Amino acid sequence: MRVSFLYYEECPSHEQALERLREVMAEEGIFREVEVLEVETEVQARELRFVGSPTIRVDGQDIDPPNDSHYVLTCRAYRLEDDRISPLPSKDMIRRALRSVAESRPG
Repeated sequence: MRVSFLYYEECPSHEQALERLREVMAEEGIFREVEVLEVETEVQARELRFVGSPTIRVDGQDIDPPNDSHYVLTCRAYRLEDDRISPLPSKDMIRRALRSVAESRPG
């Protein structure tokens, strides 16, 4: 399982989001390095298909695939389970993505 964390330095929520990701991984017994990538330019944003900070991908799949794919240096918002908007994905959102990939793997 490959876990990637992409962020834009100007967005203040990235440190807390990375901490949350690592907490959920530990809770799920997933002891892997997180690939952390800082997206610094618009060109990088396009090349990496970066829709905003923070972005978490598990085996290349965004944990909350966007409806609209504009690749830019920007902060990201997540729609939580209770329909509120947050700059951070919920622990449950991260957990579901990790479990979905783990369950789809053979053996």
